[in-house]
Amino acid sequence: MLYNTLHNRWLRILMGVVGCFISALSLNVFIVPQGLYTGGLLGFCQVIRTLLYTHFGIGGGSYDLAGVLYAIFNIPLFLLAYKALGRDLLLKTVICTVAYSFFYSVIPIPSEPVVEDMLTSCLLGGIFTGIGSGLILTCGCSGGGLDVVGLYLSKKGSNFTVGRFNLGFNVVLYSLCLFLFEPAGAIYSVIYNFFTVLILDRMHQQNINVQALIFTREQADEMSHYIMDTLHRGVTYWDGVGAYTGTDVKVLCVCLSKYEIEELRHAVHHINAHAFIIFQEGVHIDGNFPRKIGDGD
Repeated sequence: MLYNTLHNRWLRILMGVVGCFISALSLNVFIVPQGLYTGGLLGFCQVIRTLLYTHFGIGGGSYDLAGVLYAIFNIPLFLLAYKALGRDLLLKTVICTVAYSFFYSVIPIPSEPVVEDMLTSCLLGGIFTGIGSGLILTCGCSGGGLDVVGLYLSKKGSNFTVGRFNLGFNVVLYSLCLFLFEPAGAIYSVIYNFFTVLILDRMHQQNINVQALIFTREQADEMSHYIMDTLHRGVTYWDGVGAYTGTDVKVLCVCLSKYEIEELRHAVHHINAHAFIIFQEGVHIDGNFPRKIGDGD
């Protein structure tokens, strides 16, 4: 089920929209009623919305003007998504950005906080927002905003993950909140964002590097060609000997992202049901190792 979802274009887009709904619902239920601010471009839009309401009386009510502002500010970022990340990601970015803006704008904001304790709201909001945002990125989609810039840097081989890039931007954003609004709101917003980033980077599997060692007695060439032609990953292999049986064995070594594990596992066991694989997660890779952001279908 998970394999089919992650490798079917329209199912990925559907799951990306579900991620948008989870993130928007989490924000409107746990964060906005507490007077807190999310990070990134939407957080910037929330700051503008608050200033418009407090100084000009524009906005307010059960629905959030920040969702509309978010959709407008994303228009120039669509051009970056097209030039840097390709037409396919642009389509998914437009769909998810519209969905995110729509959900955020129409999901009613409770007049009173659902959870009274501010720290608990930050924790719950951070967890569910991180899950939703991570689901969007893991499905090869983007909810727009700074995710587009973070994905661009990630694909170009920058040391910034999407979460780290957002965290850097949010230092400036929350410093602005500290200057404009109540210090407690800015501090708790930072706490909320910290929980979000932790979950996001764990959910965004393209940022997690994995080394796979494949042991097989037959059809090693077929596996190598599949990895190189379909996954577009390099393969190194050597001859080994099983200590117990004394028979020859081929050992294939490939580095890939965690996002690609299920496709590799599925292919290897389809080619040779007796082969086995060792995965080592979180390896550090330096050099010619392209990062893939939801490439292919």
